[in-house]
Amino acid sequence: MRRIHTKSTTALHDPPVPVRAKLAAAWTSLMFLVIYVDYFALYKPGFIDDILAGRVYEFAIDPTFVTLGFTVIAIPSLMILLSMTLPARVNRAANLVVASLNIPLMIFNAAGESWTYFSFYGLSIGLELLLLAFILRSAWTWPRTSSASLPEPAVDVPSNGHVTSKV
Repeated sequence: MRRIHTKSTTALHDPPVPVRAKLAAAWTSLMFLVIYVDYFALYKPGFIDDILAGRVYEFAIDPTFVTLGFTVIAIPSLMILLSMTLPARVNRAANLVVASLNIPLMIFNAAGESWTYFSFYGLSIGLELLLLAFILRSAWTWPRTSSASLPEPAVDVPSNGHVTSKV
């Protein structure tokens, strides 16, 4: 039996994605990239030997190093939750600040690397920077609500003429 293919005349419903969801998804993607870049770096010859010797790049592995490392990862991790839960004004500001501060941090990850791994670090850091740019753009262009569409506060006008707000 032959099937006849016809062109569909109905378009798929494509509702706009809320800014909060875009931001949370971008932070989630960024965290996956950061984790996998660190994971795949373990495959570089000598990397694990350096860790066992107590060094990562030029840094000694000590309580300060692991605390700073945890903080560097914890802040963007928390941005996933905060992007979905903070009020819009605070949310926008937090995303702009944290994404801006993460840009030099991501670039710093390539410091001191040999050109042998340029393709790995170029691609991974490039993708991380693209995600941070997306976060900055999404937060910067957060849609605004016109004051005309905001509800008017309810007020009581008692017989004595003094207006008091019900809010």
